[in-house]
Amino acid sequence: MYEKILLKNLETPGCHDIRTYEARGGYKALATVLNDYSPGELIELVKRSNLRGRGGAGFPTGVKWDFVPKETDKPIYLCCNSDEGEPGTFKDRALMEKDPHVMIEGMLIAAYAIGSEISYNYIRGEYTLSIERVETALHQAYERGFLGKNILGSDFSHDMYVHKGAGAYICGEETALLESIEGRRAQPKLKPPFPAVAGLYECPTIINNTETFAYLPHIVERGAEWFRSIGPEGSPGPKLYCLSGQVKKPGLYELPMGISLREMVEDHAGGTHSGKVKAVIPGGVSAPLIPECDLDVGMDFDSLAAAGSMLGSAGVIVLDDTACVVRVATRIMEFFNLESCGKCTPCREGNDWAAKVLRRLEAGNGRREDLDQLEFLCDSIFGTSFCALGDAAAWSLGAALKHFREEFERHIDEGKCPFH
Repeated sequence: MYEKILLKNLETPGCHDIRTYEARGGYKALATVLNDYSPGELIELVKRSNLRGRGGAGFPTGVKWDFVPKETDKPIYLCCNSDEGEPGTFKDRALMEKDPHVMIEGMLIAAYAIGSEISYNYIRGEYTLSIERVETALHQAYERGFLGKNILGSDFSHDMYVHKGAGAYICGEETALLESIEGRRAQPKLKPPFPAVAGLYECPTIINNTETFAYLPHIVERGAEWFRSIGPEGSPGPKLYCLSGQVKKPGLYELPMGISLREMVEDHAGGTHSGKVKAVIPGGVSAPLIPECDLDVGMDFDSLAAAGSMLGSAGVIVLDDTACVVRVATRIMEFFNLESCGKCTPCREGNDWAAKVLRRLEAGNGRREDLDQLEFLCDSIFGTSFCALGDAAAWSLGAALKHFREEFERHIDEGKCPFH
């Protein structure tokens, strides 16, 4: 039986309160770090654990921290990306609402490692309860001496702030997030330079996801080898998976990295309402869907990449055999078209064009040449847009066309949706 790590205490009454968190050992990892580790030693510990970012990209966390210049006269900033705008994703919300102190402790551990005295938690504006809980938790942490000057009697000082987003999906992209914190329009910036060298206010900045920070106290307490013992070597550790769609038991699940998608859907989520799976989107709508015949793929970064998709935010959306893939593809493309920041032409114009063609197809007014047009748009958008939003839109639509082209053709030949 797998031991839950992050979800273990979420049903405990008052689990969001600092008294409950301290009673179960909270902030002991921070004390251990301040007493027993130098910043360099802490970075090496996280490197050995091979903790990969849980926000979507899966970049090794310790390696990212090591990019911060060792000699700089500029302040070093830390940011927590709690924007969580990916449809089908709700893991960070659960952590902030029910266990905010584990994220705060993880941020403090990271701040000590990179030499940061100021951090920001960028929280999706619609997450009103998350914002309330995190702000209360910060106040409690200041009162207990876990934030502020000379934390726990050490030379380490740190201040932490909440920054509320305004509902823009693009702020999930790290440079757009930084632009938003600075008060400018949220648009991605050219990289390099990467934020670790020139980020917030052109100063060295590290950005990690809420879930990534939440694992750090456990890695400090249990060791890198414990973390690496869970899941595959290339993508180790526990993982939060958000299951939704046409399944009997939707919800937030904590399982080892590398578990098969089929086991997750059929055993843990109870299968679909109709009894059959048509396809699964494994990592939020940015991830290309996977047809039923490929569901034995492991749910980790490397296995899903080899299968032509990605883990992304681990927002697992299940479609049964009553779902219309054309309708799903249309809604996804409409979402990306709406959320495009408009900075680059391929994304701004291409997504709008594709959405119009898809709406016509869904209504039963499509033509055979529309399918060639959609494939042309996917090829034109992918790899040419300024940030990953355009790539995600093209990749997602391309997978739907590749695996379910016959459904698009039926909409054209029958002049209507065959599923509704």
